[in-house]
Amino acid sequence: MNIGSHKLTSKVLLAPMAGTSDKPFRMICRDQGAGLTTSEMVVIQNHLLNSNKSKHRLDFSSEQLPISIQIAGSEAQELANSAIKALEFGADIIDINMGCPAKKVCNKAAGSALMQNEELVEDILKAVVNAVEVPVTLKMRTGWDEENKNAPTIAKIAEDNGIKMLAIHGRTRSQKYNGDAEFDTVKKIASQVSIPVVANGDIDSPKRAKDILDFTGADAVMLGRATQGNPWLISQVNQFLTSGETGEEPTLEKKIPLILGHISQIHDFYGHKMGTQLSRKHIFWYSMHLDQEKGLAFWPSINRVSDHSEQYSKFHEFLYSI
Repeated sequence: MNIGSHKLTSKVLLAPMAGTSDKPFRMICRDQGAGLTTSEMVVIQNHLLNSNKSKHRLDFSSEQLPISIQIAGSEAQELANSAIKALEFGADIIDINMGCPAKKVCNKAAGSALMQNEELVEDILKAVVNAVEVPVTLKMRTGWDEENKNAPTIAKIAEDNGIKMLAIHGRTRSQKYNGDAEFDTVKKIASQVSIPVVANGDIDSPKRAKDILDFTGADAVMLGRATQGNPWLISQVNQFLTSGETGEEPTLEKKIPLILGHISQIHDFYGHKMGTQLSRKHIFWYSMHLDQEKGLAFWPSINRVSDHSEQYSKFHEFLYSI
């Protein structure tokens, strides 16, 4: 699959997820074979650039190319300016967020709230595409609510205004992450546009990924929450899509170095204090994926640890006790 001049190495992409798809996680997912990883959404404004959050979200050093940076906002010129700024941080691809259902984002008429105003959507897409020479992609939902599934209309607007790829999460904004994702809307969009279409939502197994590709005619799948605590799912999906065979899940012996390496990277990237705090959710996800019963018993003790060395040591001990 191509995004502009960028040829991707696989049909399995990592979704941009706030609080998950940071640099350490993106690098692990690339190592597992993700064809593209996209940053957590970022608002690139001058008064925010010196904040720790922006510094960490806009650090792409040593990452595999192409670099895809997701921008968020509610006004055409604001997003165009963010796109121009993103180039300074190494963006090879600009992704526009029209998929986030979070209230704090939608209350600012950004994220999936933008889908309520198709004229504004067109203004934004036109402004961003005209502002930069790199490919621009769009991530969105099927619509605002069940009565307003206007993603096919927006997909056509996107294609007509130079968007190079569409990623569609199979839920409306009002659903948030509840209920089941549906892919009839994705199938409809894939049949209507000539630009690449990526299916996203509830893709949690190699077979599910292939079934959705076969049903929708989409060009690729985008994995999100199913990779939390389970990044090797990416390589399993890749193998199934390329060979038709379900490879064996990596042994615990092979998983442990990757898991501990991830925790060390978080500590190093964010510093010991913040890194210890941000590691907790990943430790929880890994623990629950590996052994839910033991993970639940382990969680109260590890969650209270505030020293990075102690956190690493306790988690190391837990992993080798499973």
